[in-house]
Amino acid sequence: MLTVRQLLPEPADIDPAAAHAIAARPAPTSRPWVLVNMVTSVDGATAIDGVSGGLGGRSDKAVFAAIRAIADIILVAAGTARAESYGPPRTSADRQAERTKRGQTPYPRLALVSRSLDLDPDAVLFTQAPEKPLVFTVSTASAARREALGGRAEVVDMDGQGGGVDLPKMMTYLHNLGARTVLAEGGPGLNGQLVADGLLDELNLSLSPILVGGDSARLTRGADASPEPLTLAHLWESDGMLFARYVRRGGA
Repeated sequence: MLTVRQLLPEPADIDPAAAHAIAARPAPTSRPWVLVNMVTSVDGATAIDGVSGGLGGRSDKAVFAAIRAIADIILVAAGTARAESYGPPRTSADRQAERTKRGQTPYPRLALVSRSLDLDPDAVLFTQAPEKPLVFTVSTASAARREALGGRAEVVDMDGQGGGVDLPKMMTYLHNLGARTVLAEGGPGLNGQLVADGLLDELNLSLSPILVGGDSARLTRGADASPEPLTLAHLWESDGMLFARYVRRGGA
């Protein structure tokens, strides 16, 4: 049986799903609450051989599922979706019932960010999704790739400065769709842009008790440093892994 111990703010045995379901996440007026969930080694690696799977374990999977269960939208960069072989969100029957009771859809909706639309329309994340994924791109993206995705995704142009996707405009779009909570799962470039745009409200960091070395990317990456003070909301431990939830100061 999996045991998750809360170390802070006060010692207790906790249920990750119940704890994340009741955590305060007050959405701003014009956009959803945005949280990032990532796993790293103790020396800061976000992947082993290009994927994050080797960093986690059963406790990380349980916390990962608990965080996904509260999201309206799961946001991921196309490169991360390809590298991690993303599939559609899997939500247990119990979590579906809890979501419906909270006024959410039974499953979170997947959203991808891709300037090039270099995505396989036959990938399971499209063919088996309970709801068409959103794909945010730019107007200069390939017309052929746009057409290939047309029947399997909702493709939305969201042009920003420098040829990238405008994340603040994208968040407003998601807000207008009714999303109150957006969970971003990387990669580091997308995380860095969220920080630079002042959109990150919460960071959930799973710290794996392993040294990796190598040249793995950091949790966030961007052209300019964008310091953002955070407050530690909780610290959990299970199977040697640490799970820290940080929130933007004044955010919750």
